[in-house]
Amino acid sequence: MFERIAIHGWLCWALYLLAAGVTLTSESHRLCPQPCRCNTMLLEANCSDSQLNTVPDSLPQNTKLLNLTNNKIRTLVQQQFKALPQLLHLDLSDNELIFIEVESFIGLQNLINLRLARNHLKIIPVGALAGMPKLKSLDMSDNEILVFLDFTFCDLPALQFLSAADNDIVFISHQALSGLTSLEELHLDGCNLTAVPTEALTQLIRLRSFHFHRLGIETLPNYSFRNLANLKELVISHCPGLKMISGNSLFGLNLTSLAITHSNLSSVPYIPLQHLVYLVFLDFSFNPITYIQGNKLGDLLRLQELRLVGGSLLCIEVGAFKGLSYLRLLNVSMNFLSTLEMGAFQSVDTLRTLGLDNNPLACDCRLLWLARRRLILDFGGNSLTCSTSVHSQGLHFLDLEENELSGLLTCRQPRILNRKSQETRVEQGHTVVFYCNAEGDPVPSVTWLNPQLKPVSPTGRIWVLSNGSLEIRYAQPQDSGTYLCVASNAAGNTSLPVRLHVQALPKSSRNLSRLTGWFVHPGVNGNQKFPFDFKTLLVAAAIGFISFFSSVSVCFIFMLFWSKSKGQIKHTATIAYVPRSTTSGGKGGAGSHTETSRFTMKLI
Repeated sequence: MFERIAIHGWLCWALYLLAAGVTLTSESHRLCPQPCRCNTMLLEANCSDSQLNTVPDSLPQNTKLLNLTNNKIRTLVQQQFKALPQLLHLDLSDNELIFIEVESFIGLQNLINLRLARNHLKIIPVGALAGMPKLKSLDMSDNEILVFLDFTFCDLPALQFLSAADNDIVFISHQALSGLTSLEELHLDGCNLTAVPTEALTQLIRLRSFHFHRLGIETLPNYSFRNLANLKELVISHCPGLKMISGNSLFGLNLTSLAITHSNLSSVPYIPLQHLVYLVFLDFSFNPITYIQGNKLGDLLRLQELRLVGGSLLCIEVGAFKGLSYLRLLNVSMNFLSTLEMGAFQSVDTLRTLGLDNNPLACDCRLLWLARRRLILDFGGNSLTCSTSVHSQGLHFLDLEENELSGLLTCRQPRILNRKSQETRVEQGHTVVFYCNAEGDPVPSVTWLNPQLKPVSPTGRIWVLSNGSLEIRYAQPQDSGTYLCVASNAAGNTSLPVRLHVQALPKSSRNLSRLTGWFVHPGVNGNQKFPFDFKTLLVAAAIGFISFFSSVSVCFIFMLFWSKSKGQIKHTATIAYVPRSTTSGGKGGAGSHTETSRFTMKLI
């Protein structure tokens, strides 16, 4: 009996709830304006693609998500959404918005997400974003915004994400970002900005990610991002004029991710990177960088990923990644690399992913290590093709068997072509050139060692020419000794010694050389003599004397004619003068007599 009563009670409650649900549903349908579609379960009002010119009235008051995308709304008026106090998400993207009145969003106390992307906004008036104290995400990308004025975002203390990408920003006021005390991620796009808005950025003490696109500068100045101690990710892209990164431009940052892409850097900015010891991700893709030098990146102890795609890389030197013990991804696709030697890495055991496709690779012994690790490394599904070797051009060498690799990927040890002994004796002050030509596969590099077995500098009085020859200019006695030419490639090296003896000039000759050094030109290997003798000097002195005498004569003749033009010249002059007065008489009396005198002076 009690069971029947209980069952009857449950049935009554079920019928009551069902009736209530039908009533609420019908009421919701009644309150949902046409042509919007409302979902009472999700508390969603979808008014997208409805050709609306204004925000519809009579929306359900409990709506939490309002979709107004792809309409023709042009203006938001004051207190436009005051009847939707529970709204959490508002999407006004892809409309024709040109103006937002002050306090248009008043009443949206719970709103956390606002999207205004792909409209025609040119300016955000101060106070237009008031009334949303809990807003966390604001997207106003792809508009026509020109300026951010002071205190534009001062009413958004909870905002964490702000995107203003794909705009035409020309100016950001120093206090424009004031009030964004919780902002963690910022996306800016200013193709007409000529400087980093450093002063405005100093307000963002909690910023962790900053994406900056289309900056119109040639140099990233020092201290561009000061006071951003919490910044971990910095992305600068599509800045075609950016050619140089100043030494202290990244000073004060503790980045873990840095990307400077689609710009005009011709070299890796080693100095600005030195203090970024926490950097894990580094990307310089689509820059005309030609070399990654050896032993320059060792301070990036924690670096795991390095990308330089679509650049102008010609060479990655041995030791380029020395010190990078955790490097697991390297992508240098779409460059001009002929090889990638194992010696470039601190350890190839940590490497897991390698992008090397679309490079003119020379298939020789330098790539043998790579072929033997083809089962361990991930090449991104791309095959590596031989491009420069005639006998293997177009070959996908990663597909070869082990026994085929050793016969294909080979190198030939360098050989110096002319091994004839070179010993030169010259007098002090002459220029000497030693030649060293070598061949091998791959083409060997030529270096020179001085008598102290130290590498010869590429600049200075003793230097190595671009063709591998050694030039010693204005040879001195201390330059004497044995120099060593070393030709080396991946298969080995060979050397050739050359000897130089420089004879010191006698003391009298050294003095003459100092006096006449301005027209003395010693020849190569001491074969050229002084071009002037005593007769030549005598002729030159005579010519100089004649020129001087002619000039003086012309001056005297000119003065003679000028004096004649002034008429008769007086040869005497009479000068009158007053002599010193004489005083006579005793004490208390005075007498004086003054007489003017003259004298005549004869003019010569």
